[in-house]
Amino acid sequence: MSDVGSEAWSRQRQIAENREPNDGAGFYIEFLVYFHVYVSERRRTRLQYSTATQYIDRESRPKPVDNSAPGALHDERTLRQIFDSKDFWKEFSSSSKAGAKGHNIGLFQNRYLVNAKGFERFADANLQKAKRIVSKVLNASSKHEYQSIARDLDRLSDMLCRVIDLSDFVRATHPDERIQYAASQAHSMMFEFMNVLNTTTGLNEQLGIAMADPEITATWTEEEMVVAQALKKDFTKSAIALPKAIREKFVRLSQEISEIGHDFVESMEPAQRELQFSSGKLKGMDPLLVRSVTRWGSAVVPTHSDISIAAIRSVQDESVRRDLFLANRTSSPAQIRRLDDLMRKRAQLAKLTQYESYGHLALGDKMAKSPESVNQFLSALSEGNKPKAKQEVDQLQQLKDRHTNGTSARLQPWDKDFYMSQLRSSMRSKSRNPDFLSAYFSLGTVMQGLSRLFTRLYGIRFAPRETVHGEAWNNDVRRLDVISETDGHVAVLYCDLFSRPGKSPNPAHFTLRCSREIAEEEVQEAAVSHDRIFASAEEAANDGMATSRASGSLRQLPTIALICDFRTSAKASLLSFSEVQTLFHEMGHAIHSILGRTSLQEVSGTRCATDFAELPSVLMEHFAADPTVLSLFARHYETDQPLPYRLVEEKLAVDKQFSGVETESQIILAMLDQAYHSEAPLDKSFDSTQVFHEIQRQHAMLPQDPEGTSWQGFFGHLSGYGSTYYSYLFDQVLADRIWKVVFQGGQDGASIDRERGERMKESVLRWGGGRDPWRCLSDVLGDSRVRDGGKEAMAVVGSWKKAS
Repeated sequence: MSDVGSEAWSRQRQIAENREPNDGAGFYIEFLVYFHVYVSERRRTRLQYSTATQYIDRESRPKPVDNSAPGALHDERTLRQIFDSKDFWKEFSSSSKAGAKGHNIGLFQNRYLVNAKGFERFADANLQKAKRIVSKVLNASSKHEYQSIARDLDRLSDMLCRVIDLSDFVRATHPDERIQYAASQAHSMMFEFMNVLNTTTGLNEQLGIAMADPEITATWTEEEMVVAQALKKDFTKSAIALPKAIREKFVRLSQEISEIGHDFVESMEPAQRELQFSSGKLKGMDPLLVRSVTRWGSAVVPTHSDISIAAIRSVQDESVRRDLFLANRTSSPAQIRRLDDLMRKRAQLAKLTQYESYGHLALGDKMAKSPESVNQFLSALSEGNKPKAKQEVDQLQQLKDRHTNGTSARLQPWDKDFYMSQLRSSMRSKSRNPDFLSAYFSLGTVMQGLSRLFTRLYGIRFAPRETVHGEAWNNDVRRLDVISETDGHVAVLYCDLFSRPGKSPNPAHFTLRCSREIAEEEVQEAAVSHDRIFASAEEAANDGMATSRASGSLRQLPTIALICDFRTSAKASLLSFSEVQTLFHEMGHAIHSILGRTSLQEVSGTRCATDFAELPSVLMEHFAADPTVLSLFARHYETDQPLPYRLVEEKLAVDKQFSGVETESQIILAMLDQAYHSEAPLDKSFDSTQVFHEIQRQHAMLPQDPEGTSWQGFFGHLSGYGSTYYSYLFDQVLADRIWKVVFQGGQDGASIDRERGERMKESVLRWGGGRDPWRCLSDVLGDSRVRDGGKEAMAVVGSWKKAS
């Protein structure tokens, strides 16, 4: 349950809550951190799989991408048709569904993954390579050997991630339970090896020796230094250098934190589960909803439910709204005990690893660096947002005055959503239904529009490619090759965008394999030992997945999956404007991975600081609402008439009507997150409810929750985003600033200007996590004030909210 009502915020929070695990700064390859716990898989009887290996005829292999044919215009037309026309898609994909036309090439063209047994072979092959790398690092003794440690550890990261990232995706997505189980086993195999690495203190010692020698570090690239520093921080966080007894306590605490965090998210419950009213007191609420909870004239409303939220937004009787609000905002005592226990154990873990607080532990490798810097940002942001928030609160008070015939009744906490909903309803056009914009946004035209936008900004386009037999996990998956004007084939994008039974409804971006430069010695190594399933050593070096030599050296291309849950119809899949924004958001993550040009995978694409990772995706939401961008593609799916932009303006005006109070709510939650992850939970008198009410009292323009409520028990992000909840606010401010400064707010066609696109690409996107994000920000904005980061830079960023 969130404290925010706007559709845009709800969508962003949903994305954050269900965010892909590898979409951050090397999430999975923080192998130097003791993993909190490995969640055991569902117990199943081990299945017997065929051990037969399928050898692939070279004639049946996919042909390399030809940039000259059939051509960009043909690809663009095809792009729209494969998403909009079921008949066209059936014909386009027919040969990939016919097994007789060729051997199974393997999932994602990974030659191991032709059947369930292949996952074991895939994991074992990469595990053996990883063990050889560990041995090499531990036995390094000469300067030459120490010079390669950063790259060696990055390759170790790649060996682990290429199995874990892909297996994690497959076990959650593939429809075949045998494949799911096999992927889980491969995933588990690599996690077990990482737990062995967690006890290998020699890795930390060897990295320390290399970093302490100026002659060695002088030979490192900027990327190598960033990777080395990141891994060293991970060592520090993991307590690996501390005495054995402390390390063992660290592991116990980490396991307890994981278990409590899981229980906190899964066991959210209100103190009072339901309230009963006469159905007549629910006047104003959707009659169908009222009927669904009414028996014999009495309505029983679950207090922590969508029905309760709908009632708070629509029921005219203030006493009903009050009772539901209080119940909806009051957690069970058991849930509050879980939260207090979680915060206390995190504070203990931080002290154990010699950090001042959990916030200091969590933020050391983020842009913010410290809780003090986060609070500087939030304070400056709050100050800039206050005038707008106050104006909106006054507007709500005026609405209540009119609604209550000028009785001077004060605005109450349970009034906010009711009067916001009333005003938004009055702003919507009475002549159109809520989905009137959808007719202009067929999925095919939106994908076509994204390709046109990226062509104009970055010189890349989407080229539809027929999947080879065995390559995709579902017949509805579309493969797009990303083609650059200068570098040819630069990425593979699998689009699984249509709704089907059993599929997760949450939109997500997954990097199945990161971009990375493959060293010639790796190719030579593969030439000696590669399996017969590969046609060449180069193919074996990347398990058969996409590579390119367009830039001279061999590169493994980023392989990305986009998951959405768009409804289909007999004619076309028509998207709401919010779904268009969602697709643009997820494509922002993808473009970060696609345009990253790092040589090391640990810092490729979205593997950057967590509080920088959402910048490209939030920025893409600006493009989704820009008239010049929409004019590239938004046309009525039947009449082909262009979209009248005033319809979008109306939708945006409704969505943004109370952005001030919604931003204020998010600021308060971010402040609460920082307060909970301070040293305070170590005090025996710590009371999370009291802290929540005190922060509201100090910073809220809206009336605060009454005493006795305890909403913090429903703040699920405290588990997964401990001390980093500010990140969405932070990246939203950064994106707003870049949109205004670099793309001139979309004025005079700046939103599709190549020079401005190149500025964004060369200053930010190409670096992934391989350059200090403050330097990237300073370069793209031309603002030296933020180049060195720190509290002052965080305050400057906070002040941009008012300036924009």
